[in-house]
Amino acid sequence: MKNGKDLKAIAYGEVLWDVFGKEKKIGGAPLNVALRMKSLGCDAGMISCVGNDEDGKAIINAIKNMGLDTSAITISEEYKTGVVQVTLDQSGFASYEIQYPAAWDKIILNDHAKSLIKEADVLIYGSLVCRDKVSGETLEEVLKTTIYKVFDVNLRKPHYTYELLEKLMKSADFIKFNDEEIVEIASVLKSPHSGIQENVEFIASKTQTNAICVTRGKDGALLYWKGKLYENHGYPVKVADTVGAGDSFLAALITSLLTGKEPQESIDYACAVGALVAGSPGANPQISDSAIAAFMSKKQL
Repeated sequence: MKNGKDLKAIAYGEVLWDVFGKEKKIGGAPLNVALRMKSLGCDAGMISCVGNDEDGKAIINAIKNMGLDTSAITISEEYKTGVVQVTLDQSGFASYEIQYPAAWDKIILNDHAKSLIKEADVLIYGSLVCRDKVSGETLEEVLKTTIYKVFDVNLRKPHYTYELLEKLMKSADFIKFNDEEIVEIASVLKSPHSGIQENVEFIASKTQTNAICVTRGKDGALLYWKGKLYENHGYPVKVADTVGAGDSFLAALITSLLTGKEPQESIDYACAVGALVAGSPGANPQISDSAIAAFMSKKQL
């Protein structure tokens, strides 16, 4: 097992601006995961595409300043940098209006991307990036590699089909759902079960994947790891907004598991990181190791 500094992660997919009224913040689920893994000490990079516009330049400059490798982010002359309109309800839960087409729908692999994939230990990808044929076919090429693959299911209607989701799940070594996503997908796959735990085991069998996690909002998360189930019942936090909380949860969980931490320790840690992000505005708030440790200690008192 590697330590955090030796773990090399590459994320594939959307980079964009989340627009909250008159304010905008960097977003995109794969980018959020990569940025959080970087903040946790990993070597992380991003494969994507932005427009040749001010929004694109601003994203690249910002994430480069955060230490992320941007050499595999290409520039589109034809398509604009992605923008998502985010609407928050009274509880801070987000809904999204996703611009199409955007530059990240047209990802191609440059030489830097190919070298990053060869050198990486883990690849993070989602389903949303497959809404366009160009980025979808590029992902197919990436998934032919032997790298450890983490599939972050990210259902945004109407940008998916169940045939696609099943294909992406079967390509993965690790699958992450939220509680609504796993129920929806398991039902389509004709699961006879209604409970999350049973459906985790059903999908593990159906896809031959021995690592699955399900986030449950304020109720924590469930982890299926090498035939055993682990869970955390959540950390109470006053929600600022839910944007990016699941992405940071996944980043913390994968970093912890792939650097040799025990599964229960890993899911506890990941739930704490996700809760701290939900308690802060935007997808990528700065959270220190000491803040995470203090938060977890407070919970245990």
